[in-house]
Amino acid sequence: MARVKVCGITNYQDAAMAVALGVDALGFIFAPSIRQIRPEKAREIICGIPPFVLTVGVFVNETPERVRRIIGLCGLDLVQFHGDESPGACGDFMPRSIKAFRIRDGSALPYIMPYQGKIRAMLFDTYVEDRRGGTGKIFDWNMAVTAKGPGIPIILSGGLAPSNIVRAISTVKPYAVDVNSGIEESPGKKDHILMKELMERIRTLKKERNLNE
Repeated sequence: MARVKVCGITNYQDAAMAVALGVDALGFIFAPSIRQIRPEKAREIICGIPPFVLTVGVFVNETPERVRRIIGLCGLDLVQFHGDESPGACGDFMPRSIKAFRIRDGSALPYIMPYQGKIRAMLFDTYVEDRRGGTGKIFDWNMAVTAKGPGIPIILSGGLAPSNIVRAISTVKPYAVDVNSGIEESPGKKDHILMKELMERIRTLKKERNLNE
C-alpha cells in the first residue's frame, strides 16, 4: 500500500498531527514558495518529532552547497529536487535524491531514463507554467502508469485530496503519495480534519485489499 508524505509543513502542530495519524514522511519547502520555511524553523520542528518519520527537503535549482548546509542543519533524510537538476547533480546527493517531473503530456517520460541509478524515486506532479509544485491540479494518471518501465519507485503528487486519493492509488499503484494543498485550510496551514479523512480512506483501501488477497 502506498506510503504517505505530507508536504508544505510550516509549523509544529501540523507536523505532530501528521505523525499521530501515521504519515510516513514530512516535507519542508526551502525553495521560494508561499509555503517556504526557514531552515532554522524546520530544524526546530524536526527536533520535536519522534524518530523513524522521514524528513524531506524540497529544493528548486539550489546550489549544492546550500542543499548540503540545510541537510546538515536540519538532519534531512531525503532531498526532493523540483527544478532542472541534471542526473549528475541528483547523483551527487545519492542515496538521498528524489527527482520531480512535471507531467503535461507524454513528452516528459523519455527524460526519465538518464536518472536511473541517480535517484531513489521519481515524483510526478502536474505541469503548470511558472509553478514548480503545489498547484492543486491533477494530471492524466495513465501517463504515470506508463512510466513504470525504468523500475524507479513512483511518488504521485498533484491535486491529491481525500476526495480522489482512493482513485489515484487504485489507478497508479504508486510507491507513495505526496499530499499538500488538498489537505490545507490555507497555504502552509493544514486542515487536521481533512488530513485525518485522507489517512482513514487510505487505511480503508488497504484493509479492503488485504481482504481480497
